[in-house]
Amino acid sequence: MNNIFVFDIETIPDVDSGRRIFGLDGLSDADAAKAMFHLRQQQTGSEFLPLHLHRICAISVVLRHKDRVKVWSLGEPDADEAELVQRFFDGVDRFTPTLVSWNGGGFDLPVLHYRSLLHGIQAPRYWDTGGDDRDFKWNNYLSRFHERHTDLMDVLAGYQMRANARLDEVATMLGFPGKMGMSGARVWDAYQEGDITGIRNYCETDVLNTWLVYLRFQLIRGQLTAEAYARELGLLRDTLAQENKAHFSEFLQHWQNG
Repeated sequence: MNNIFVFDIETIPDVDSGRRIFGLDGLSDADAAKAMFHLRQQQTGSEFLPLHLHRICAISVVLRHKDRVKVWSLGEPDADEAELVQRFFDGVDRFTPTLVSWNGGGFDLPVLHYRSLLHGIQAPRYWDTGGDDRDFKWNNYLSRFHERHTDLMDVLAGYQMRANARLDEVATMLGFPGKMGMSGARVWDAYQEGDITGIRNYCETDVLNTWLVYLRFQLIRGQLTAEAYARELGLLRDTLAQENKAHFSEFLQHWQNG
């Protein structure tokens, strides 16, 4: 398996855009976010903001390349959003990988699109649909049914929204760790408390769960033999153990089987 790029993002309210759009000048970040949540609740019955008003605060990836698997968060903890987004698309340009996500088509990639638009970030390889590379006409990152991006939630649900499942529940069902402590709903609180490291660690465990579900998916579709699947699991276990990081050690402790 080569050039597999599993990704996940964590977001917070884009209070700067919220101030401009809703006339919230003079409010603190916390109060501007509260106002945005309140307006959204009135409009839709949910505080979940529209995707163009999500600001990215972490991007974590698993890269399976050559004989290695690597897990990390892009940029340093104090990197600004533009750098994180730029690094993501630089990885696409460099490796032309198969992107893998859970609900990436419905959330992560549209958010990345809007943030690229905001920061003016160029990503010609990602946006190519055959104009630069004829192969991309038939298999590109933007078409829902092409394989340069595999949205596991979408594919496993047969592209039926009513069949969608939560990553946490699917991972736990398979004996993988699932959520450990934090959730996406707590990211804004953690960010306000300055716990960027905690957010990045949480994002890394989410992307690890996605990678493990993807490996099982590759097994059932015949792209991995049982022996190759077991080797991939062993490679990941060894990699996480060698990293000797607390959240990876906890992940291994919660990993029951698979």
